[in-house]
Amino acid sequence: MPTLPPEQPGPAQLHQARQMAESFGTDAHRYDQARPVYPDDLVERIVAGSPGPDVLDVGCGTGIAARQFQAAGCVVLGVEPDARMADFAQARGLRVEVASFEAWEPAGRAFDALIAAQSWHWVDPAAGAVKAAQVLRPNGRLAIFGHVFEPPAEVAEPFAAAYRRVAPDSPFDNQPARRPLDTYQTGYAKIADKIRETEQFNEPEQWRFDWEQSYTRDQWLNLLPTTGGLTRLRPDQLAEILTAVGHAIDALGGRFTMHYTTLATSAVRADTP
Repeated sequence: MPTLPPEQPGPAQLHQARQMAESFGTDAHRYDQARPVYPDDLVERIVAGSPGPDVLDVGCGTGIAARQFQAAGCVVLGVEPDARMADFAQARGLRVEVASFEAWEPAGRAFDALIAAQSWHWVDPAAGAVKAAQVLRPNGRLAIFGHVFEPPAEVAEPFAAAYRRVAPDSPFDNQPARRPLDTYQTGYAKIADKIRETEQFNEPEQWRFDWEQSYTRDQWLNLLPTTGGLTRLRPDQLAEILTAVGHAIDALGGRFTMHYTTLATSAVRADTP
């Protein structure tokens, strides 16, 4: 999102921003309702490339990705640091253990796939890759993925201007309203580097899935409060941003089409004991 902490891999220190990382449970129902699901082709590719059905979902949130993997025949265990998000996921039928991935205790359990959907940037990148190798079975698949979504300039620019007005001290207020896809691809390449450093995986792969989704004014204004920098704003600050964005979408006829790219870095655990 423009001017907000990227919800894709970003600065290495982002995993230390625990208050922001654990702020998404403020409105777990809205988060689950508004956030987009992941491409079916991505889910199918991970499932087909894993040696079995046991999946560990790191930073599972409300279980958006986990439910897709359950529907594909997988047995999923979620790990989630925010108890509010975990409670919501459990109410929807997902087994969840409340912990950060770094502190989570596998207790001898091993998995055929480890996924991180829009969450790996909240994990220490070096420690996370090492722990992933420890909990995956030989030939198990690690898949880290997330959406890159930038509204059209007619929506992004008013959003960025409003955000700068209401949060002038934000560390993200000097970011451009829209960022090129290359920025995010670089982040996923850095994840691949950390995976290589473990010397426990085969060569990482980079995947890309392009798709579109149409949003009405109300649908987009429902999603916006679930994004990084907005989850911790005061109600009056949030209202000012939503008003500005709403006017911008009204000027487009009340809806717009979002061009999404879902990026992934995936690697297979080496076939060693």
